[in-house]
Amino acid sequence: MPDERVAVTLNRAGLDRKRSLRLRDVVVPEAGLRWHLEPLARDADAVCHRVKLVWPMARDEAPLSSLSYPPGRVLSVVPPISFRFRFYPSPEQEPLLRRTIGCTRLVFNKALADRSAAWVNEKKSLSYVMQSAQLTTWKKTPELAFLNEVSCVPLQQALRHVDQAFRNFFAKCTSYPAFKKKKCYGGSAEFTQRAFRYDAATQTLTLAKMSAPLDVRWSRPLPPGVLPTTVTVSLDAAGRWHVSLLCEDGRIVLPQLPNAVGIDVGVTSLVTLSTGEKEPNPRHDERLMARKKLLQQRLARAQKGSKNREKTRRKLARLNAHIADCRRDHLHKLSTRRVRENQTIVVEDLSVKNMVSNRRLARVIYDAGWSALFRMLTYKSAWYGRDLVKIDRSHPSSKRCSCCGHVLDRLPLDVRYWTCPACGVEHDRDVNAARNILAAGLAVTACGPDVRQRILWSMLQLGVKQENPSVKKGISAL
Repeated sequence: MPDERVAVTLNRAGLDRKRSLRLRDVVVPEAGLRWHLEPLARDADAVCHRVKLVWPMARDEAPLSSLSYPPGRVLSVVPPISFRFRFYPSPEQEPLLRRTIGCTRLVFNKALADRSAAWVNEKKSLSYVMQSAQLTTWKKTPELAFLNEVSCVPLQQALRHVDQAFRNFFAKCTSYPAFKKKKCYGGSAEFTQRAFRYDAATQTLTLAKMSAPLDVRWSRPLPPGVLPTTVTVSLDAAGRWHVSLLCEDGRIVLPQLPNAVGIDVGVTSLVTLSTGEKEPNPRHDERLMARKKLLQQRLARAQKGSKNREKTRRKLARLNAHIADCRRDHLHKLSTRRVRENQTIVVEDLSVKNMVSNRRLARVIYDAGWSALFRMLTYKSAWYGRDLVKIDRSHPSSKRCSCCGHVLDRLPLDVRYWTCPACGVEHDRDVNAARNILAAGLAVTACGPDVRQRILWSMLQLGVKQENPSVKKGISAL
């Protein structure tokens, strides 16, 4: 197939964008082929976007024709793969990297302030093109002449990030953009393809304004034939340097499997499967809580601006980074194993943000990392060609008997085992919930997400009374 390119317009939450894709990644459904579209926003949870094809266009030819999709047509999206590595800059590279991150933060904050002031004072909206021209003017002033010492690409990317932040705000996807703080002791800078050089043969990465490649610890090789399109250099609060390589063609489709599994998340057992297997919760934060409290007390008592306070802050940051690394490593291993072993994975569409409002459970829920687990299952299923089904959170998975379908009136959280009054079967609360989640997900896969509405409509036509017919997503009860 020739390497033709197409211009597409993607709409997500009322936000329109245009982007050029390869024709082999975007295939006309009417021709009997499947389309795979890359997401515009870097949101791992965004696996579907509304797509409108503007025109197919050959590499050296004018637009051929026009083809539009009807409104509401949703196509599948395969998110790009990002590989993150640790690297150690040389004494000559580290000052340049820190200067680049600082200049990026300065441009972001200045662009954000100018946009806010222009709207408050003049009711005028600044675009990315207008602020890009302002950046050229800033570089010519004596006060901001140091911006010429770093690569211009991260500065331009900072302007694009400001523009994207306002687009997300006006689309009601997030809150108003906030300024980047220098006291966070970190930051990042993004380099596009024209600002770095990657050699796949020698596996070396060289950034703009640098003569020597970065000392990257390649813990794993990139997939064969995959080249990075974007490189992001980041510095965390613990003083560690990381580089993230964004690759758009690195997905691997695994062979089809007949297995399907339902997953119920919890606090005592992090994951309970419909097969009866339970994954214990390692509780990384609670295991190191004593050391963490001691360092927090020392930091609170230290004098601001002293060297001892900086040493204590660095120790606390390293401890928090160690806890986050342990949690992330465990969730990656858990999610990858479930995706590789099962073709269909069914989970509940839980609102973790609302659940952490319970002050007694907030810490353990945050420590468990439910949101991160769901996010990993979402994008890994898209990468490897698996099916992830999310059922509605109002589905009574714990109170419904997986054998006869009887639903209890109430089931307190402290009751971990219960006996069905209808069939007499004794249930483990978590295993029973996982089995009900699997059954609901398979019903959605076979009959569609509106299966419960159609069942209720059929029962109403037959004159059968049904209680609590409301449903938001997937199915609530069968």
